[in-house]
Amino acid sequence: MKNIQCLALLSVLFAGPLMAEEGSPANSVTEKRWSPYETAQKPAVPVVSQKAWVRTPIDSFVLAKLESKQLKPAVEVDRVTFIRRATLDAWGLPPTPEEVKAFAADRSSDAYEKLVDRLLASPRFGERQARRWLDLARYADSAGFENDAGRPNNWRYRDYVIAAFNQDKPFDLFIKEQIAGDELWPDSQEAKIATGYLAGYPDNSNSRDMIQRKYQIETDIADNVSETFLATTMACARCHNHKQDKISQKEYFQFQSVFSNTVFDTKKELAKGSESVWDKQYVEQFVKYQAATKHIRDAQRKVLDPYKDASIQYQKSRYITDTLAALQKPEKEQNGLDKWINFRWQSVSGVNGGTGYLKLVAETKEHPEHTPDKVAAWDEYQRLQKELRKFDDLKPASGSSNYTAAAELSATDIPPTFVRFGGIHERPTEAVQPGLPKLWGNATLDIKPTTTSSGRRTALANWLASPENPLTARVYVNRVWAQYFDRGIISTAENFGRAGDKPTHPELLDWLATNFTEQGWSIKKLHRQILLSSVYRQSSAERPEAAKVDPENKLLATYPRKRLEAEVIRDSLLYVAGVLNEEVGGPSVLPPVTAGDQGPVDENGNRLWPVSKTTSDWNRRSIYIYSKRSLPYPMLQNFDPADPSKAHHKRDVTTTPLQALTLFNSPLVVNWSQSLAGRVINEAGTNEKAQLDRLYQVIFSRLPSNQERASLQAFLNKQENIIKTQAKDGGFAVAVPIGVADTSHLNPVRTAAFVDMVQSLVNTNEFVYRF
Repeated sequence: MKNIQCLALLSVLFAGPLMAEEGSPANSVTEKRWSPYETAQKPAVPVVSQKAWVRTPIDSFVLAKLESKQLKPAVEVDRVTFIRRATLDAWGLPPTPEEVKAFAADRSSDAYEKLVDRLLASPRFGERQARRWLDLARYADSAGFENDAGRPNNWRYRDYVIAAFNQDKPFDLFIKEQIAGDELWPDSQEAKIATGYLAGYPDNSNSRDMIQRKYQIETDIADNVSETFLATTMACARCHNHKQDKISQKEYFQFQSVFSNTVFDTKKELAKGSESVWDKQYVEQFVKYQAATKHIRDAQRKVLDPYKDASIQYQKSRYITDTLAALQKPEKEQNGLDKWINFRWQSVSGVNGGTGYLKLVAETKEHPEHTPDKVAAWDEYQRLQKELRKFDDLKPASGSSNYTAAAELSATDIPPTFVRFGGIHERPTEAVQPGLPKLWGNATLDIKPTTTSSGRRTALANWLASPENPLTARVYVNRVWAQYFDRGIISTAENFGRAGDKPTHPELLDWLATNFTEQGWSIKKLHRQILLSSVYRQSSAERPEAAKVDPENKLLATYPRKRLEAEVIRDSLLYVAGVLNEEVGGPSVLPPVTAGDQGPVDENGNRLWPVSKTTSDWNRRSIYIYSKRSLPYPMLQNFDPADPSKAHHKRDVTTTPLQALTLFNSPLVVNWSQSLAGRVINEAGTNEKAQLDRLYQVIFSRLPSNQERASLQAFLNKQENIIKTQAKDGGFAVAVPIGVADTSHLNPVRTAAFVDMVQSLVNTNEFVYRF
């Protein structure tokens, strides 16, 4: 009898990744269990006792759980708290005092609806949502690895994502364009740019084993797609059958083979008439540079031409045997893998061969091809290179005239995919065809080749974007829920499998997912439902009685407080200081690392962080800051930004001394505090009480209490005396407000104390947290 019970238990454990509903008996195996791998059916909205609290069906699902634990929801927050919370969540910026005042005074029945609609209609919404999506897409403006070469086209993908959210592009279309835009809409430049999602992998252009590099690229893409769209961490199945979820090693490589025929063209020319103002500026400046340097470049070409063939052969010889064999094959004899390797070689190395050969034979006296004429040629080339560097300031600071897109080299001659023993690329075993793990609803791919494409990615895109897909809609609505409530209904947003957490509200997750598809995959409608719910209006004040029953607040009896993300902290500082440049889109910018600093240099004197020449670019929103994989922007780095080397599903929240030191000691923050102080003085006048009131309205969206006002006055008095004492020797520099219209009535010492107070206040929890 015991053996039968053990077998029954094992059959339950290994039947599939099933998840029990919250509160179901731990020893029950007969009760129907919720599974993310079964097509979602729209559940009935629960009947609750406190019907007056329900504004949307979302509220009923949350309230039903609370009532089952004899808990009541938290009280509703006041309007000031709500507009600050909603604006920070939807825009990544705080509201202005005027926006707060208008909302607080609006007593119309649809005041909340009007506020939410205004937030969703703003371009700031797209910038906020895009940052979250770019975390998943491992977006960066450089390739990573040792060279960390720039990717001058990547900003076009970033701008595509921003526009998609602002246009409320249906999420199913958003998926299809990113996975197979080049196949589905071959005449659409926008759809091709969307495939930059796939091209976001870190890349080592110096890799001498292109077959291994191909394998690593496909591994990155397969792992990213499975985590981002399907919340499946299947990477371990590359080396062995998955230990938790039922995914075999063969199924992993079947999924990876969807991308085996994909290449990335980084030099696709923009369609005529599609050029933006930035593209036109780039071309105009590039033409100037080309004209000014033509004589030098022609002279360099003349030096290198005699060694062109030798240089190409030298370059190819540096690759390992299998890669070299493919590179030396005549085009008519090349199979699919050979074509991929040759395309890759031309993309990362180019057919000109470079200067490697000439440098080697000229500088290596022992080299058998070392000759005086090569030494002289190399010396002349270096002399010309020094002359060319004198024109660096004429080069376009950023941008390009191309875009990056996925493509396929052949519709029929497709590189094979093999199961790799232990995940080792040098040990291929059986060849496999595209397929999906049975775990994902036992679905199949409907692959239909075209004249230009294998159709593999199209088949995957269509399946991912299908309402019958059990995972895609659930995964996305869970991510959006996590944006507002700090954790998803399944808190492991990247893992819905056995190793992930159980859903706290499985019926709510299914209702949101099915309603999302019924509403035409509208992202804005999904956000609107959440923003207008009573759950979202709850207070975040501590509730001991609720914490006793639900210490992790999984049932949402209290609204979860949350520290602002790195970009939101910086953007909010710029915004309240009145210096934020809200231009949307364009090439990435490089603001100073610290005030007045032009950035670090390498051993050759080259700028690793060439600060943007246009000073207004320094105050762009953080989403537009150049994302260099080897050199993250320091100010953001201290506040747990995304790691662009892989899909980043949830921002960490650490508390370190560096964070406080950044806000207290950074010359940038001091400068912004000076601008904020100047703004407040301009808007409030010379009356100090009015200045304090206005300062609190700007940074906290409220007025100070009498006790706070007294503390602020005491701080100003004390700080003024300190500054006077330290300034007696004449060697003490003070920070005074910037941009004050009329300085005739200002006490410079008192206003310096005011700047110090401003900087202290922007370093408080009330400013860097959302309540």
